[in-house]
Amino acid sequence: MEQYEKDHLDFVLENAGECTVLLKHDGNFPVKEIKTIAAFGSGVRYTVKGGTGSGEVNTRFSYTIEEGLEKEGVKITTKEWLDAYDGVRLSARKAFVKDVKAEARRLHTNPLTYALGKVMPEPENGLSASAEGDVCIYVVSRISGEGSDRTAAKGDALLNDSEIRDILKLNREHERFMLVLNVGGVVDLSPVMEVRNILLLSQLGVNNGRILLDILTGKQNPSGKLATTWAAWDEYSHEGSFGEWDETRYREGVYVGYRYFDTFRKKALFPFGYGDSYTSFEIKQDSVSANKDEITVVASVHNTGNHSGKEVVQVYVSKPSGKLDQPVKELAGFAKTGLLLQGASESFTVKFRLRELASYDEERQAYVLEAGDYIIRVGSSSSDTKIAAVVTLSEDAAVSKVKNVLGKPDFKDITCKKRAGEEIPAEVVKILLDPADIVCNSVSYERKEPIDERVRGLSDEEISYLLIGAFDPKGGLITSVIGESGTLVPGTAGETTSQLKAKGIMPLVMADGPAGLRLTKTYYEDKKGFHDLAGTTIPSTILDGLGPITRSVALKIVGPKEAPKGAVIKEQMATMIPIGTAIAQSFNYDLAKAFGDIVGAEMEHFGVHLWLAPALNIHRNILCGRNFEYYSEDPVVSGLMAAAITEGVQAHKGCAVTIKHYAANNAETNRYYNNSQVSERALREIYLRGFEIVVKKANPRTVMTSYNLLNGIHTSEHRGLIEDILRSEWGFKGLVMTDWVVAFMTRGRSIHRTALSNEVAAAGGDIFMPGSKADYKRVLKVLKNGTLSRKQTEINASRLLCLTDEILS
Repeated sequence: MEQYEKDHLDFVLENAGECTVLLKHDGNFPVKEIKTIAAFGSGVRYTVKGGTGSGEVNTRFSYTIEEGLEKEGVKITTKEWLDAYDGVRLSARKAFVKDVKAEARRLHTNPLTYALGKVMPEPENGLSASAEGDVCIYVVSRISGEGSDRTAAKGDALLNDSEIRDILKLNREHERFMLVLNVGGVVDLSPVMEVRNILLLSQLGVNNGRILLDILTGKQNPSGKLATTWAAWDEYSHEGSFGEWDETRYREGVYVGYRYFDTFRKKALFPFGYGDSYTSFEIKQDSVSANKDEITVVASVHNTGNHSGKEVVQVYVSKPSGKLDQPVKELAGFAKTGLLLQGASESFTVKFRLRELASYDEERQAYVLEAGDYIIRVGSSSSDTKIAAVVTLSEDAAVSKVKNVLGKPDFKDITCKKRAGEEIPAEVVKILLDPADIVCNSVSYERKEPIDERVRGLSDEEISYLLIGAFDPKGGLITSVIGESGTLVPGTAGETTSQLKAKGIMPLVMADGPAGLRLTKTYYEDKKGFHDLAGTTIPSTILDGLGPITRSVALKIVGPKEAPKGAVIKEQMATMIPIGTAIAQSFNYDLAKAFGDIVGAEMEHFGVHLWLAPALNIHRNILCGRNFEYYSEDPVVSGLMAAAITEGVQAHKGCAVTIKHYAANNAETNRYYNNSQVSERALREIYLRGFEIVVKKANPRTVMTSYNLLNGIHTSEHRGLIEDILRSEWGFKGLVMTDWVVAFMTRGRSIHRTALSNEVAAAGGDIFMPGSKADYKRVLKVLKNGTLSRKQTEINASRLLCLTDEILS
């Protein structure tokens, strides 16, 4: 291992405990010394380090929990059970792959894209779970990924019968039993809520076993909080649709996650923001003050328990229900303590602008604060808060006048009954806010875009090249779909064009992997280019679903290969950081920034300019296959975590992020052609809010649109989304690219078409990725016949040149 690998891995191992959430404990943990562990469950030997698809990172090594524990000197006493489970899993896997291939044939769909993200449910088993050890664990693992959504079925979002049977049995028989969740998304735990100790380990990278042992022994105290509500499946909102082929209707409106649970009085097993600890804390609200609409909350935390630990203070606001119905509360800000020793205290400040919580009124086409009482709450989770202050606004105040630009769905959002007034304790601070102090911004949508002088002298052909990603006219499509189009750095996702090098316009290199850089691990180079020696260009999770002929063709293209005699073998070993949801669970801005710093350092090391991350779509539904990449059900958490990652990456010279997927990309089912129908209010308050936070706070250099349509228009072709909101309202100055749209993403039975390069350019999208000869010809044709404005293409190309100058200077 090189020194950067050691340093980065050590940092992840030493800090990942902050990303884990202790859901329940009875005082029997931590255990100071553990020599033997009775370990059951699929996750012991089939540990998931992270999700599949673009979320994969090709690391030097990856240890299972079993291997990680054994490397720390712990004896696993359940080898016989684990060996027997191997046989169960192998049989189930063979049947699963056979079924997936048959389904692809039946649907007349491409086996490569159909296999993408397909996950085998956890199989039932008839094994007897019985063994002794200093402690006993049962590790539930779930994997999901790009291309497919999860299911509300046993072995996926639900525990299967074997898991329930064994977990309850072991909980009864072992005093020191811990249920460990090696998952990237919610699993319905309602059948096992009698279990006394539950740890959401999450998916933390290459050595989950070492981190788990640190937590079991108390070397690390889990201090994470849930970034998504955990509940029984039936308790989640089912007002909107999910998983439908052509149309997804977001009928739930703004009532997403805890906003739904709190408002409609649904019961959560573990609410948003919740997290236990080996120690205990007392949160005290010290003061609340206002400077115009800037609210300052000062709070202190005291460690009242017997262990060191960290706590997160969360500030929520309950808005008055006037013309617009409102959720019971929404998160306004949060802060995390440092490590508090037993008996120690820490005081800190949480600030926010009340205007940031304004609701969108479609009729007035404005963000407004309605008259009434804004109740400030301070606590440790969405369901555990105390009223700290009441800010009263005597009349409605518009904070920003914009215009409706996002289209209309074919339904009306659900609403809730108007809430009765809440009794406010007499001692609570009361603040009167003068409506005149709320400054209203009026947005102008008329912008004069600069055009680089170098662009004016380019031919139509040259400009067309700039608007299309670097493409291989001979093909290369098999790898393009999963982001393996790069030619300058092996295994990268793609590049901007190389056709204008003679004019001094150099290409930018892009790498995928929201949990780190996804690059080819080992390779050699000859006159024909790079050759993968590890077979990592197409992940095994995709290859497993291919038919034998397609698989054979794919392997001939991407490896693994044997290097010829005398070839110089090179390595590219990247560090895997915790998945996005786990980072969000830390509720630690500085830690998220440090993870971004790791990625930025490795971008510099390998010569990568643009990282195709962070991804910050909302956890609208727990079945979304890519939720593990995304941060939270809450836009404030999502936006702040993505902003922190962005700052960490972009602190490195020549390195930039690409925030994605903009927008309303909250499912994987038929993702290339699915139409997300969402109201303008829900879009602006929930699904766009996180992106707005990142743009305004951290200045990301690029934005990636999503595959899906939004109210009938592809997001990449949506001028209202790109030019009006992103650029005019938020002031974004960077580059907009598409997601990887490739030719063989056939429509099949979809009613909507794919995105088109000429329409993307007309809407203000700057680059169509990954790029093909057909995409290039389509732009050139409409540019020459005048259907596509030359001026618009010059604006788009100028943005690329501006970014290229900034990155390469």
